[in-house]
Amino acid sequence: MKKIIFYTYLKCSTCRKAEKWLKSKDFEFQLIDIVKEPPLVNYLNLALEQYSDDKKRIFNTRGKVFKTLNLDINGLSKEEIIQLLLSDGKLIKRPFLIYEGKKVILGFNEIQYAKQFI
Repeated sequence: MKKIIFYTYLKCSTCRKAEKWLKSKDFEFQLIDIVKEPPLVNYLNLALEQYSDDKKRIFNTRGKVFKTLNLDINGLSKEEIIQLLLSDGKLIKRPFLIYEGKKVILGFNEIQYAKQFI
């Protein structure tokens, strides 16, 4: 069985769509509230490695918290980005999935999910 850790925000419609898709394909996953329990540092590091060409993709740029902070992501160090993301789970792009402990999948795109999981 493939291991999926699914960080979600309960009020997020995109998260609900992703969860529904995974359930429809009979995938088992661990569901974690991203606001109450942001991803572990090693998962954030993995995301930063995967998206090193565009660190902004890790952020929930449409969210109120992000817009309020008016951040210059490119001007921040890796450590500053991690501390910022840990400070408020609403800053993190969601859903935030960890697949097999080795890959981060951000957001929900049915085609991307099919390629990853099927």
